[in-house]
Amino acid sequence: MAYDVLFLSQDDIISLGITMKEVIDAVLKGLEIKGLGQVELPPKPGVHPKENCYIHAMPCWIGGDVDSAGLKWVAGFPANIEKGLPYNNGLFCLNDTGTGIVKVIMDANWMTTWRTGAAAAVGAKYFAAPDASVMSVIGLGTIGKISLHAIKTLFPSIKSVKLYDTLQSQYEKYTGEMTRLFPDVSFENCKTARDACADSDIITTNAPILADPERPIQKSWLKQDCLCISSDYDSSLHEDITAGARVFCCDDMGQYLWTQEQGVFFQKGYPAKDGIYADLGDMAAGKKPPVRDGLRACVFMGIACHDVMTANLIYGKAMEAKAGQWVKL
Repeated sequence: MAYDVLFLSQDDIISLGITMKEVIDAVLKGLEIKGLGQVELPPKPGVHPKENCYIHAMPCWIGGDVDSAGLKWVAGFPANIEKGLPYNNGLFCLNDTGTGIVKVIMDANWMTTWRTGAAAAVGAKYFAAPDASVMSVIGLGTIGKISLHAIKTLFPSIKSVKLYDTLQSQYEKYTGEMTRLFPDVSFENCKTARDACADSDIITTNAPILADPERPIQKSWLKQDCLCISSDYDSSLHEDITAGARVFCCDDMGQYLWTQEQGVFFQKGYPAKDGIYADLGDMAAGKKPPVRDGLRACVFMGIACHDVMTANLIYGKAMEAKAGQWVKL
């Protein structure tokens, strides 16, 4: 029997005018429900058709007063950047939990970008100094932009941002967009990653995810009180940071440990279970207190509960605005 499904393109989603604060609030609520044990969140199964490339399935059910389930089918191909194509792309499917019927199919690019930034901001909420004023962005692509957007949304105290990218062409693009968004911020284009990290309160890393990375950012480059947030798995933070930090936090303990067990990521000095202070669900549910001094290291892999919560936000706004196109399945 055929039924109607709403389809939302990336342009449809952008037209809804969703704010970063709304996405952060949605992600935070999902993490709180996860921390209370009311989320089903299996690790990401996937295929890897090319070196350093992936296509992952990301299912999740969120209980509590949300009671929503969905699946993201997402690909990451680093070489796309040089081809003028998005590094990440995919689709998201949101299901009705009473019938299993698909309610909406939507572009996943906007969702993936914005919820990734939101997760970094939530990490900063619990581990950054409240008066943080200097931030470093390593990797100036889409995730580098959204990480600043999100963290600056929660930390208006940030006034100086130090930038580094291996591609010189990224600097002008980055500062052009972000200056318009945050005219009160001064930007410094640095010649080396070490220069970019010096004297920073918050460092975000946003490089392509690689199976055999160099991990260039070292503990000796950092000041004593510093928060490092990785949105690129273990591609950037040297193990002397993750092993030597006062606290280490991931976004989901189960996914982190499962990924580590596969023998590709989080090897050579990245903490095992007994070295992990908490995951973001623990923090959001109040199971562990915030830590805002010393060296803090966070690795956020991107988890499907963020996607379900962001998809719910998008779907609700789209229904109110009567956006998108109905198609028959």
